[in-house]
Amino acid sequence: MSNRKRSNNRSNYIMQGSILAAASIVSRLIGMLYRLPVTNIITDHGNDYYSAAYEIYNIILLISSYSLPLAVSKLVSAKAALGQYRNAYRIFRGALYMAFLVGLLGSLLTYFGAGFFTGSLLNTPESELSLKVLALAVFFLAVMGVLRGFFQGMGSMMPTAVSQIIEQIFNAVVSIAAASFLFQYGVSLDQKAGITDGRSGPIYGAAGSTLGTSIGALAGLLFLIVVMLMYNRVIQRQMRRDRSGRRDSYGTILKILVLTIVPVILSTAVYNVSSVLDQGVFKYLMLDVQKVDKSMVEVYWGIYVGKYKLLTNVPIAVASALSASTIPALTRARMEKNRREMKRKTEGAIRMVMLICIPSAFGLTALAEPILKLLSWNTDPIAPKLFIAGSAAVVFYGLSTLTNGILQGIDRMHIPVRNAVISLVLHLALLVVLVQVFKLHIFGVVISYLFFAVMMCILNGLAIRKYLRYRQEMVRTFLIPITASAIMGLSCWLLYPYLEELLGVRVSALLCIVLAVLIYGFFILLLRGITEEELRSFPKGYLLVRILRKLHLL
Repeated sequence: MSNRKRSNNRSNYIMQGSILAAASIVSRLIGMLYRLPVTNIITDHGNDYYSAAYEIYNIILLISSYSLPLAVSKLVSAKAALGQYRNAYRIFRGALYMAFLVGLLGSLLTYFGAGFFTGSLLNTPESELSLKVLALAVFFLAVMGVLRGFFQGMGSMMPTAVSQIIEQIFNAVVSIAAASFLFQYGVSLDQKAGITDGRSGPIYGAAGSTLGTSIGALAGLLFLIVVMLMYNRVIQRQMRRDRSGRRDSYGTILKILVLTIVPVILSTAVYNVSSVLDQGVFKYLMLDVQKVDKSMVEVYWGIYVGKYKLLTNVPIAVASALSASTIPALTRARMEKNRREMKRKTEGAIRMVMLICIPSAFGLTALAEPILKLLSWNTDPIAPKLFIAGSAAVVFYGLSTLTNGILQGIDRMHIPVRNAVISLVLHLALLVVLVQVFKLHIFGVVISYLFFAVMMCILNGLAIRKYLRYRQEMVRTFLIPITASAIMGLSCWLLYPYLEELLGVRVSALLCIVLAVLIYGFFILLLRGITEEELRSFPKGYLLVRILRKLHLL
C-alpha cells in the first residue's frame, strides 16, 4: 500500500466524522433555533412538561434502538474488513428484524405507560400527553437506527448526515405549527372551563412540540429507505466479490448483536437515567422537603433543560459524530491487529473534539448573556449564571462521549458501563449535598452534572491508557486550544459592552461570535495547534489550506 493511500485511510474517518459532525451541528442549530419560538409559545412551564416527557422517551429509545447504529456499524465494519460482505448484509437484515420487534414494543410501552412514568416517576403528570405523542417516534427511530448503522459500518456517514438534517427540518416546522395551534386550543379549554391557572395551554403546547419529533423521524426514515434501495446494486456487487465462503446463521448474528448492544445500552442508560434521576431528586428535594413554590421549581428546571442543556449539547454533538466514525475505524484497525493505527485514530479523534469543545466552553462562559439575548431568552437572570458555572461540561461531556466510543471500538464494552455506574453514584450523592445542604437549587444540578462528566473522563482515560497502552499528547491537544480559547474569550468579554452601546444587543452579539471564531482560528494557527495534514482531512480541506496559504497563515 502506498504512503498516500495509507494516509488517506488514516484521515478518512476524520473526513467522515467531520461530515457527520457538521450535520450534527446543523441539526442541533436547527433544533436550537426552532426551540426559540416554541419556548416563547409554550413558556418555561411548557418546557418543563416537554423535558419530563423527553427524559422518559430518551430512556425507552435507548433500550429499544439507541444502541443499534453503534452495534450494527461495529459488526458490519468488522465483517467488511475481512471481506465477508454477505455476513455484513446478513447482520443488517438480522438487526432490521430485531428493530421491528423492539421498536414496536417500545412504542406500546411508551403509549400505555405514559401516565405511570410521568406521574409516579417524575412527579410531572402534565407531561403524559406529550409522552404519548412520542410513541410513534420510538418505532421509526429503531428502524432508522439500523439503516444508519449499516451505512456507517460500510464507511459512509453521508446518509446518516443528510437524514439527520431532513429529520430536524420536518421536526422544526411541525413543532412550531403544532405547538402554536395546540397551545391556543389548551387556552381555549381553560377559558371555557373558567380555569385561571393556565395549565392547559403549556400542556397541549408541549404535546404539539413533541409531534414534530415523530414526524421528523418518519421523514428521515423514508429518506434512508430510498437511499438503501439505490444502494442495493452496490450491495449485490460486494456480495458477488465475497470469496470467504463463510455464512453466519441468524441465530449467531442475534447472539452477537445482543452481546454488543447490551453493554452499550447499559453505559448509555446511565447517562439518560442520570437526567431522569436528577429531575426526580431535584423536584423531590425542592417541592417535598424544602417546600419551594412549584411554579418556581418548574421555571428553574425549564431554564436548565431548555436553555443550558440545549446550548451546551450543540458542541457535544461533534464528539458524538466523531465517536460514530471512530468506532468502525477502530474496529477495522483492531481486526487487522494494527495497534499503531488504533493509537493514531484515538489521538486524532480526541484532538478534533478538543479543538471544538474547548473554545465552545470558553465562548459560552464569556458570551452567555449576549447569546441568550440574541436568542430572545430574556426570562430569568439565573440563566447566564448557569453557563458561567457549568460551561466546562461541554469539554468533559464531549471527551467522555468520545472515550466511551473508543473503548467500545477496541472491544472493551464493559468498561464504560462500570465507569458510568461509579460516576452516577458519586454524582447523585453530590447532587443531594449541593441542593439540600448548601441550598444551591438548580446550580447544584449543574455542578453535579459537570462532576459526572469529569469522573467519566478520568475513569475512561485510565482504561484507555491501560488497554491501548496509550499516552495522551497534552500540548497540542489541550494547552494550545485552552490558550487560544482564553485569549478569544477574554477579548470578546471585554469588547462586548462597548459594541452593545454602539450597535445594540443582537448585532453586537453576532459580531462577537464571528470575532470569537476568527480570533480562536488565528491563535490556533499561530501557536501551531493544528497541522496542514489535519486541515486537509476536513471536508473541503484542500480549499481551506489554499486560502490560509494565500493569507500567509500557514
